[in-house]
Amino acid sequence: MQIQLKKSKINSFSELKITGSKSESNRVLLLQALFEGLEIKNVSNSDDSQLMQKALKSNSSVVDIHHAGTAMRFLTAYYATRLGKTTTLTGSSRMQERPIKILVDALNTLGASISYTKNDGYPPLLIEGKTLTKSNVQMKANVSSQYISALLLIAPTLENGLTLHLEGEITSTPYIKMTLSLLNELGVQTSFETNTITVFPFRQLTSKTFVVESDWSSASYFYSIVALSPVGTQIAISEYKSTSLQGDAILQKIYKDLGVESTFNGTTLILKRIETSFPNCLSIDLSNTPDIAQTIAITCLGLKIDCDLTGLHTLKIKETDRLVALQNEIQKLGTTITITNNSLQLKSPLDLNSDVVISPYNDHRMAMAFAPLALKTPLFIDDAEVVSKSYPDFWNDLKAIGFTIE
Repeated sequence: MQIQLKKSKINSFSELKITGSKSESNRVLLLQALFEGLEIKNVSNSDDSQLMQKALKSNSSVVDIHHAGTAMRFLTAYYATRLGKTTTLTGSSRMQERPIKILVDALNTLGASISYTKNDGYPPLLIEGKTLTKSNVQMKANVSSQYISALLLIAPTLENGLTLHLEGEITSTPYIKMTLSLLNELGVQTSFETNTITVFPFRQLTSKTFVVESDWSSASYFYSIVALSPVGTQIAISEYKSTSLQGDAILQKIYKDLGVESTFNGTTLILKRIETSFPNCLSIDLSNTPDIAQTIAITCLGLKIDCDLTGLHTLKIKETDRLVALQNEIQKLGTTITITNNSLQLKSPLDLNSDVVISPYNDHRMAMAFAPLALKTPLFIDDAEVVSKSYPDFWNDLKAIGFTIE
């Protein structure tokens, strides 16, 4: 489905409620499957979280998680511990191109039985559930944090817990800390010292209700929208926490340099466009929060300022190679962008080309990141329904705040 975003001007004040964090939801859903007595509220309505819930309830020997990368990593670890259950875990054609060998090797070291049914190192996987008795494993630290979190989430159920030794510089530390904080909220003892993470065995959970915070990655698009709007524009979004576990809460600091002030009224986050002097070039290391790179780059494009973003090596193994996708689509708008395996450098033009057709490459974040540019120039977005992977209500919410979409 292609949509047209006409050049728009949003309302001076809007209020929205954003769905629960996909990152938190998928972690807590897995913990709910591992421990009885855990109730969850404000679960994400994203495709990924719905697929996660469906997989965890399934009795089938074949589980297809389509494009859901987090579910692939977390469920690989989960099914590895399901004694007596054999599962073939598969996904879309793109999922079958996304590497998983590092996680599989770590699980097999712990005593799991996981093999590949097609290409070595990639899904589909044949997983024979076993009791994992070993407790020490090593893993490279600069890999997707989802590999690490997958191990940490099952760790409390292992007979001897888990000691995970990370080698090298750690990527996406906030997501690892999120996982550990969620375990701590359940009563699980953990420690994270230098490059060693220890999770102690945990047997019994007393009843607990966990309220998932709304998604900061989804909030990033509204930060972009406010940054590209006139001074004084405000958008209030809920339900958010000033003490968030989500790494993307760093948006509050990053967007202050781009003219967006963040304040809290209880669990409502208020974004306000303020007068400010923009930097000539926005330079940021996003090693800990790579998922907001697309949004930041597009915001800078719309504000006509240069940006230099680093720490982006994990973007190449997402729903698409996000660095190549960004380069292809940004160039259509009439600017110069240079990429490496780890970075992007954007030279912003004086004027944006109009009525450009943006291809999202089956990537929800591509579609949503480019949408705010409709405040500066009309554009088209192909395969607009791809946003349902993380934010099904996105286009309706944009209409509600004043975007003209056909």
